[in-house]
Amino acid sequence: MLFGGNAGMEAPGARPDAAESEEVRLVGRIAEGDRRAFEMLYRRYFPRLARFLDRMLRNGPLIEEVINDTMLVVWQKARQFDRSSRVSTWIFAIGYRRALNALRQQDVPVESDADECMADAAQEPEEQLSRQQMQRIVGAAIDTLPVEQRAVVHLAYYHGLGYGEIADIMNCPVNTVKTRMFHVRRRLKLLLADRLEET
Repeated sequence: MLFGGNAGMEAPGARPDAAESEEVRLVGRIAEGDRRAFEMLYRRYFPRLARFLDRMLRNGPLIEEVINDTMLVVWQKARQFDRSSRVSTWIFAIGYRRALNALRQQDVPVESDADECMADAAQEPEEQLSRQQMQRIVGAAIDTLPVEQRAVVHLAYYHGLGYGEIADIMNCPVNTVKTRMFHVRRRLKLLLADRLEET
């Protein structure tokens, strides 16, 4: 695996069926207008969507706006959820499309929190400093990728999704996802080799 520092990552297909069943029930209740069920699903997905969208948008207020737009669609279209995919795949697909629309409408420079990370890291022991530097280097390398490739990386490595689910979210063939991942790995190896030589 290219990124070894993600101990909390779920492996593809690792989420228990019980959690999926609960989410399907929540969507069913939302379709009937149950606001409490919507609140529960919103709270469950807000942090997951925020992590995913952060790599695409890099803009806190815009991320929150896209999450709210995404969950509004979930509220409005819950009756149309046909269980042909997992609830998470359906929600992430909505979020991905909303993020692409937001990017097309924005002409805002990408924010960088590298200086803040460096300041925090300076107060840590040497081992944590080294780990944070590596995370910063990997994050900066990922940020240089085209948005579609960043999304593939984030969905695969940080959300533990398989190529089939990623293809559903991004509305493209599985082979396209595989091709994007191939190019990602090749490009990141070059970028990381260059940046590690500089440090």
